[in-house]
Amino acid sequence: MTAHSPTILQIIPRLDTGGAELATIEITDAVVRAGGRMLVVTEGGRMTDRVTAAGGQIVMMPAGTKNPARMWRNAARLAQLVRSEGVDLVHARSRAPAWSALIAARRTRKPFVTTYHGAYGEKDPFKRFYNSVMARGDVTIANSQWTADLVRARYGTPIERIAIIPRGVDIERYDAARITEDRRARLREAWSIEAGARVVLHAARLTGWKGHTILIDAFAELAARGEAGKAVVVMAGDAQGRDRYVDELRARAAAKGVMDRIKLVGHVDDIAAAYALAHVTVVASIEPEAFGRAAAEALAVGCPVITTNLGAPPEIVLAEPAVAPDAATGWVVPVSAAGLASALETALAMPLDVRAAMGARAAADIRSRFTLDRMKRDTLAVYDRLLGTGMAAGA
Repeated sequence: MTAHSPTILQIIPRLDTGGAELATIEITDAVVRAGGRMLVVTEGGRMTDRVTAAGGQIVMMPAGTKNPARMWRNAARLAQLVRSEGVDLVHARSRAPAWSALIAARRTRKPFVTTYHGAYGEKDPFKRFYNSVMARGDVTIANSQWTADLVRARYGTPIERIAIIPRGVDIERYDAARITEDRRARLREAWSIEAGARVVLHAARLTGWKGHTILIDAFAELAARGEAGKAVVVMAGDAQGRDRYVDELRARAAAKGVMDRIKLVGHVDDIAAAYALAHVTVVASIEPEAFGRAAAEALAVGCPVITTNLGAPPEIVLAEPAVAPDAATGWVVPVSAAGLASALETALAMPLDVRAAMGARAAADIRSRFTLDRMKRDTLAVYDRLLGTGMAAGA
């Protein structure tokens, strides 16, 4: 291995919220700690300060554009940046900027890495071609086994060009022992949740495919049968301008008679405390999740999870019949209000000691399979393989 300290360039449209954005920051930290240098090309966003705090350098560019002429200009700017800054490897995390990054990497003969973060619908040949850039890396990082299988099925990508690196959980941040009662109490007060009421948490941005409507329907079914007790549903997520969708959710909850028990609280900074406050977390997605960050984070805190049976979350949540009852960390259900209501009824009825035992298993399992340190080390190993460096050895 060479002693050369590499310069890596990551490109992502914006740094506001989401798994790809967090991974950008986390890998910036890993590269800098390993003695390398990180440039992050982006349009900006609320998380840019976290990149610089991790030791990275922000380069502003209209990275999210889908205009072909602007994407071509971005490619030229990126190639110039690669040459002027001595960039050794280019890593793209989103489709539109990945096309510009691919062109720049090929022009400058630098290794090109992609991370396949999403399921990416393919309704026509053009969309399939557009998405295919995420499988054109010298190495394509898949964030789950499900994603790796999808990449191989769609594009025939050889297995040796795919690295399966699941999202990592920051174990310290999501350690229940570090989350004080004061932090939980502040959220309970802010959300006007009475003492003793069990919290059903749905942590996802407010967009239709995240399944908010089937959760409302499932909870309303329980409430109508008198099986919900004093429980409330907290929907924690940014609407990102989807005001009409927010109005639709409120109208649906009102029509179902549960408006006073469905709380849309917006973006939550202290999401770890929200998981610690929750009795159960729900991942109700009606389209496949490529990983399932909310599931992994909730389980790390010790909060059992109910997930629909799409995409990668069933890899994260251990559930019957795949495991024995005393090994389960949650429930995997069909995409339906009835299936979700059944699991919710079971979860809400669990005695606290049974729930605590399930939570302890969940936290231990996440610590064995989905740590942030492991994700960082495995990503550095991909860079090392392409560059002949030894960053992963010190991670």
